[in-house]
Amino acid sequence: MIISSGYNISGIEVENVLLENPKVSECAVICTRDPERGQVVTAYIVPTDQPKDETGYIEDLQSFVRSRLAPYKYPRKIKILTDLPRNESGKLQRFRLKE
Repeated sequence: MIISSGYNISGIEVENVLLENPKVSECAVICTRDPERGQVVTAYIVPTDQPKDETGYIEDLQSFVRSRLAPYKYPRKIKILTDLPRNESGKLQRFRLKE
């Protein structure tokens, strides 16, 4: 559970919405520290195709989530990766995203 400005936000809920977007191949959502909000939603995205304009891509994804969830749940930070860290059995290693 991510607590941002007093709101409880489920990372899994945000991930499920992001995965509905055809531009997203894989994603992981975690919290990161923020001096104003305490924590913020941070999404790590593996795009289906490498975006030409990363800023536009990120803004599109944020708008996509805002249109489907409460406005305070959208990822304030989005980072684009080529792949997500996984262990030998294929399980996502979220702790490595925080490093």
